[in-house]
Amino acid sequence: MNTQNILESNIDSIIQIMTPYGSGTGFIIDDLIITNSHVASGLKEVVIKSQNIPRSIAKVIYDDPYLDLAFIELNFDKPTNPLTLTCREVHDGDISVAIGHPYGLNYSITEGIISRASRLQGDLEYIQMDAAINPGNSGGPLLNSDGEVVGVNTFIIQNANNLGFSLPYFYVKDAIKEFKKLNKKNLIKCQSCKNLIEETDIKNDYCPQCGVKLEVAKLRRKGYKPTGATKIVEDILSELNENVTLCRRSQASWIVDRGSARIEISYYDNGIIIAEAKLCAIPSENIDAIYDYLLEENNKFSYLQFAINENSIYLSYIIVDSSLTLKEGKIAFQRLLKYADEYDDILINKYGAKKHKRDEDE
Repeated sequence: MNTQNILESNIDSIIQIMTPYGSGTGFIIDDLIITNSHVASGLKEVVIKSQNIPRSIAKVIYDDPYLDLAFIELNFDKPTNPLTLTCREVHDGDISVAIGHPYGLNYSITEGIISRASRLQGDLEYIQMDAAINPGNSGGPLLNSDGEVVGVNTFIIQNANNLGFSLPYFYVKDAIKEFKKLNKKNLIKCQSCKNLIEETDIKNDYCPQCGVKLEVAKLRRKGYKPTGATKIVEDILSELNENVTLCRRSQASWIVDRGSARIEISYYDNGIIIAEAKLCAIPSENIDAIYDYLLEENNKFSYLQFAINENSIYLSYIIVDSSLTLKEGKIAFQRLLKYADEYDDILINKYGAKKHKRDEDE
């Protein structure tokens, strides 16, 4: 099977995973979504998306920091061509194919070879390969030439050229077997005694079997809690009946889709908050008319303003974090959500502006 066929055959099994701390990849095996523990970020819930699954909140029901492995649960339709874990040994020189979402570039696929089928790191074996993987690939599948899963892409060596490591399939297979045998959820695997511990049995974040501190239990208990201007932004979105968890792309970035418009909200290190909708592109003709219209509308606005960057028309709200309040921010965001969709249609239908293409998988 060539690389293109591998991607096309398995694309509906590849999952994008988003948390306030970053994004990563997962993949479907049976009724579970497999990923890395560090992708789940010690959270009980993450946001996932795939070709056939809209942005959804899913539960992390198994977390093993030792193997860097996590299982995610969501009701979904079984993929047409489900992925399977291989039953064959991996050998040096085998073809390897990695699929994932590096830096948010969805469904990126790279091909290479297995540089070393068994490379010891501590007391765990890893598959070393030269198929290029980057941040965002973590938790994605490493496949062989037949499209079978041979490992979970887990880490790279920084500042090296294509030195990637994947957790071998047999660790994953054993973890799934052990997890399903217990027939329980919300399990944490102790990194010391290796026992599976029910979260409800954990007191003060210590393993009840061996007494070691379970950092992932602490993270799950605390959850993610925004502060400062970030909290105000999320409070505003909640007041506008938006599901903040689904809107959130990171700790300082959110997306809201409203009709044909997409509103992006970003909080920058310099304290500036920009909420903007990239509406459409200026046309090749009738440019004076569209400029006059935008200037006239700007004179009517409070809170919002039109701007043109290169050939794109933006409707935006800009404020410094120290000036953002729940009351004023709610008014501004509400207007932006309302008018972005309306002006998008007006500019395209009345003034001949050009509709932008948009990656629906973002």
